[in-house]
Amino acid sequence: MTHPWHDITPGENLPRDFTAVVEIPMGSNVKYELDKKTGLLRLDRVLYSAVYYPANYGFIPQTLAEDDDPLDVLVLSQEAVAPLTLVHARAIGLMTMIDTGRRDHKILAVAVDDPDYHGIYDCRELPPHRLTMLRRFFQDYKTLENKAVEVDEIQQAAATLPVIEAALQCYSTQRRRGFAGAD
Repeated sequence: MTHPWHDITPGENLPRDFTAVVEIPMGSNVKYELDKKTGLLRLDRVLYSAVYYPANYGFIPQTLAEDDDPLDVLVLSQEAVAPLTLVHARAIGLMTMIDTGRRDHKILAVAVDDPDYHGIYDCRELPPHRLTMLRRFFQDYKTLENKAVEVDEIQQAAATLPVIEAALQCYSTQRRRGFAGAD
């Protein structure tokens, strides 16, 4: 069986373009999480708040972020994308949040093969309200769980490049050392 974190190539035009693995479709209020050992999706929880994911949510394969998970990505497209679908994506912005005391970067991206988003290269090209909705979702979605989350302003596309490069390098280093779940 192919493991979506370890066996999928992250892309050829890194770090600007990459392959994203979708875990949660846009419009869902179900939080799925990659089970690092098996590569299957596990039901983490149904969201406690009356909110839904404002974009397809997943990760970039062969990355390791500061929270010890694959690097998160929000992929904007016209349609909800089924879990474990591979999407050719382009980074257009960076949203960083503090979740349980740790930095948790979210790469904001567009589905390159979606004609509505194909020509977008930076988050400044989106309507400001769309960016507000993305940020607000992450500010609110854990409120009824009595968990505090801080969300920084969304940064432009250029801010994503060092974050993606660092996550690719961290994964490569940890894989060579044989971290848990690397098989």
